[in-house]
Amino acid sequence: MKKQTLTRSGLFGIGLSAALLVAPSVASADMSANVSAGSNYLFRGVTQTDGATAVQGGLDYEHSSGFYAGTWGSNVDFGDGTSYELDLYAGYSGAVDDLGYDFGYVYYAYPDAPDSIDFGEIYGELSYGIGSVGLAYTTNSDVSGEGLFVQGDIYYYAAVEVPLENNFSAGLLVGYYDFTDDKKGSVGEASYGHAAASVTKDAGDFGSFSVNLEYADIESGDALGSVNSDDPKFWLGWSKSF
Repeated sequence: MKKQTLTRSGLFGIGLSAALLVAPSVASADMSANVSAGSNYLFRGVTQTDGATAVQGGLDYEHSSGFYAGTWGSNVDFGDGTSYELDLYAGYSGAVDDLGYDFGYVYYAYPDAPDSIDFGEIYGELSYGIGSVGLAYTTNSDVSGEGLFVQGDIYYYAAVEVPLENNFSAGLLVGYYDFTDDKKGSVGEASYGHAAASVTKDAGDFGSFSVNLEYADIESGDALGSVNSDDPKFWLGWSKSF
């Protein structure tokens, strides 16, 4: 997901076209595009591509008022025939003195999934200097019955990003995913904590390159176990905006 560190990894339930209809005048607006590639696609510490590479991209609309909307997509592999994710989002960001804020809604769609697994979240983030804290709350879900990614799930995180010399930066994020149906009979152990660290180089016209290490506290027998169980995940990434 593009928009959030909240990933700022899936990064919004009104479609982009609908969002533009209610947006302020485009006279003070910007459109941008982004592309990225990675040796893995991890969402909150959990691989979405079965450990394989991902190619991603999106479009964003930003208005000087702070309103934004966009769409972002990536290939995925859940082992059930699902091949891609499409996110739609809209929100509002700005600052009061040195305190930044960002809040909105994101809709995660999986159009070719064999079962209905789409879900939506409201999210909010506060930032000050190099630090930020935020959360995402699952407000709606197509998942039926008890399970993961259903209404009531909450993801919390805190992050820092430190600028370094020669257009390098270092980042650290710690998060916790609290699933509402954790430990229920049909779900089992699900909630987990994770940490992510990265070093990024801004190479100007050549985009940004990153080296990333993530760890999720997931046992092989947990609901998200197997390929996600708790060995650290190392991956390389590249991204560019236009």
